Amino acid sequence: MKILIIGSGGREHAITWKLAQSPLVTELYAAPGNPGIGEHAICIDIQATAMDDLLQFALYEKIDLTVVGPEQPLAMGIVDLFEAAGLKVFGPNQAAARIEASKVFFKELMAKYHIPTAHYASFRDYQEAIAYLAEQTFPIVIKADGLAAGKGVIIAENQYEAQEAVHSMMEDKLFGDAGREVVIEEFLVGQEVSLLAFTDGETIVPMVTAQDHKQAYDGDIGPNTGGMGAYSPTTILSGVSYRIAVETILEPTLQALKAEGITYRGVLYAGLMLTKDGPKTLEYNCRFGDPETQVVLPRLQSDLVEIMMACANGTLHEQRVQWSDKAAVCVILASGGYPTNYQKGYPISGLEQVADDILVFHAGTAIKGGEIVTNGGRVLGVTALAKSIKEATAKAYVAVSEIRFKGMQYRSDIAQRQK
Repeated sequence: MKILIIGSGGREHAITWKLAQSPLVTELYAAPGNPGIGEHAICIDIQATAMDDLLQFALYEKIDLTVVGPEQPLAMGIVDLFEAAGLKVFGPNQAAARIEASKVFFKELMAKYHIPTAHYASFRDYQEAIAYLAEQTFPIVIKADGLAAGKGVIIAENQYEAQEAVHSMMEDKLFGDAGREVVIEEFLVGQEVSLLAFTDGETIVPMVTAQDHKQAYDGDIGPNTGGMGAYSPTTILSGVSYRIAVETILEPTLQALKAEGITYRGVLYAGLMLTKDGPKTLEYNCRFGDPETQVVLPRLQSDLVEIMMACANGTLHEQRVQWSDKAAVCVILASGGYPTNYQKGYPISGLEQVADDILVFHAGTAIKGGEIVTNGGRVLGVTALAKSIKEATAKAYVAVSEIRFKGMQYRSDIAQRQK
């Protein structure tokens, strides 16, 4: 099979690495890819949102399966475009991708079908939003409706911060068109976990659990980022609580989408808050999480190509998806100043010294003058597997100590919540 992976981050590197293990694969392409992805696939200089160019490439190369990594092309309708041309795609169509692309759509779906989530109100009118805030208690959560690269959520501790957040989104256009409409919702107390699932629109197969670390600095302080590390599994969502999450959130969501005339195929990713009243849905993403993918896929023992083709073909019920009992921990190495201002182009050293059983997923790298350099906010994801979270954490940080680049920053407490 000839497979095309769309995207260029750590998530796409992990996906490519896993697909490359399948005996079904004859050729792997990535658009645009990165130096790490280039170790497994031929990188093509086409951006992830250049949909017509991607389609022409897929048709010319007779690609058997296209795997879409980022949310942006999914929200733009790349699956609809490819399927109209007779191509197989792993990922939801544009209507289904609205579960991430529109916070309002997501919240309305949860409310209509009584799926546990935070109480909310949505607004297109700035003055109405401000008037609503005057009657609320704090903290409170303000969300831009559209895609904002994971940065469109502000937790306001008081009335002033809430009004500033709404003003920045709706009036100052901090997130562009994404902030034309805002969701204001109650602040949920608890621990956040990630629960991803494969689905073909009829069958849903939950993956192993993971927990992300969003804040930039140790102790869960500092600004929100795209994720500074992750680990799998998490004991706080296991056994009965895991089954409750699947039965009261994941499965009803798939049924709700079907009831709305939407066939959802690909990865359905629920961000859950484990509250005293049980798990509640914070958000849905329409693709693999990042960096959750870097700890979930290394634990997958089944053939990822077979699973993805089954999702695309509507035959997921025929698959037996198996997972390793090992634990996985991923530590993100970021550029100094991330997630706000940071520099690019610094040489990365020590990669060749990392132990062979460590996975180093490239997130923001490039090749300059024959050497690998930094090329983004999140640069590398260092993943280790072991019998326990404690052992995997220790292995990951030993590997981290081997790698260097100017301004390198990382959290030293990844997976500490598990202890």
